[in-house]
Amino acid sequence: MRSCYHDDAYDDHAAYQGDREGFVEWVARSLPHFERTMHFIGNQLIEVDGDVAHAESYCVAYHRRAATGDEPEQDLIIGLRYVDRLERRNGEWRIAHRVCAMDWTRTDPVTAKWDFPPRDHARTPLPERCGVRRALTTGCAHRTS
Repeated sequence: MRSCYHDDAYDDHAAYQGDREGFVEWVARSLPHFERTMHFIGNQLIEVDGDVAHAESYCVAYHRRAATGDEPEQDLIIGLRYVDRLERRNGEWRIAHRVCAMDWTRTDPVTAKWDFPPRDHARTPLPERCGVRRALTTGCAHRTS
């Protein structure tokens, strides 16, 4: 995550506002409060002007909180937009300034869930027959054969 930002970048995540290193430390302190998180990036608008780009990216972020004491297991869901200024420096595009525009939040109790058998997904090979591995290694996003 650190490498997505320039050294002197500023991040405003609502609950954290400050420099890149402080943001990385804040995330490291925040993540243990959740069993898991997942962020889906949707529509993006990017305007490039030389070595500067402005981007707005829609996101829905899911956060699973474990049950604690009298609190049941919960899902915290956030709709937000990443409003970024990116800069190309020494040939590398990175975030120079980010504001998270929080549009909505919702907290839902976890009432039912499927229990999946444990798997080591890091060791699960990508399926050869659907062309995923070839697309990832060659940069080809579609299969021609």
